[in-house]
Amino acid sequence: MTNLIDRDALSELLKEPNAADAADVRHFALDLDSFDPSQKAEVAEWIRRQPVPVIGVGEDNRGFAECVDVQAENQDQLNQLVRAIEAQPKACAILVQVTRVTSELPTDSALIMESLGYGTLQGGEEFRDWLAGYREQNPAKSQAVVDDAVAVDRNESRLEIRLNSPANRNALSVSMRDGLTEAFKLVAMDRSIEEVHVWGEGPCFSAGGDLTEFGNMRDLAEAHRIRQARMPARYLAQEAHRYTFHLHGACVGAGIELPAFARHITATPDTWFQLPEIAMGLIPGAGGCVSIPGRIGRQRLNWLAITGDQLDAERALDWRLVDRIVEPWIAE
Repeated sequence: MTNLIDRDALSELLKEPNAADAADVRHFALDLDSFDPSQKAEVAEWIRRQPVPVIGVGEDNRGFAECVDVQAENQDQLNQLVRAIEAQPKACAILVQVTRVTSELPTDSALIMESLGYGTLQGGEEFRDWLAGYREQNPAKSQAVVDDAVAVDRNESRLEIRLNSPANRNALSVSMRDGLTEAFKLVAMDRSIEEVHVWGEGPCFSAGGDLTEFGNMRDLAEAHRIRQARMPARYLAQEAHRYTFHLHGACVGAGIELPAFARHITATPDTWFQLPEIAMGLIPGAGGCVSIPGRIGRQRLNWLAITGDQLDAERALDWRLVDRIVEPWIAE
């Protein structure tokens, strides 16, 4: 069982500049109900200096939950978080380091920070181990080439963008990424487009990144440069107020990271969400470390990322990850 750090224990830790290294731990768990409100600023500053996730445990009646990286309301939730952190400690550490900073940066700068964290992990052993296991279980095979992975249709001031690779569950392949980037660039350049609606063809909106393409780029510095040049999120975020995303079925990884930038999101009752990247030794890398906290807060983003839990449409609405639940294919 994880020992909780109360006010007295934290007083000792505050004396150590690098408490995580000194204690040889991969996380800290704070008893939120034990701290005095007058300590909030001091505790918040201590948390920001820690290179590992700091979990807040308890219902938090004193406002400390906004300082921690992720909150566990009970022992079961704490155990779930600890298991996930112990399984992928480096990915979890970089996740919280990135999300502590991105909320305070302009969007473009925050996306750069996310990409640097993502690229760091691409060179790490946790991702290499996952990739080796994935490739062993999924021998390389040719993928169907989709000429028009993204379909664009304009009717006067309304633009419709459709993810058009249903056979691949609209995975964010290179061709899908580049197609979305070009479509979002068009919106950014054309002020006569007043509203943009984004849909996904087939059984789901998007199953996230195309796993068959993971690990293909050996030059990680070049991979970062390409992300900055071709990242759809950059152009989407610039004109987020003009976008409505219409979601259904699986919305995994990029399948929710991109929509979360939009002004308005609808979801059908069968929609579900998941951020699986931590289990792969990575962090959300399609903009999710920036977009999702803007909707549901940093702590809930970290919960979804660390645990990999699935979130259904009703809970997503309650958390304000989506704005409205609609019947299939009905949207405004």
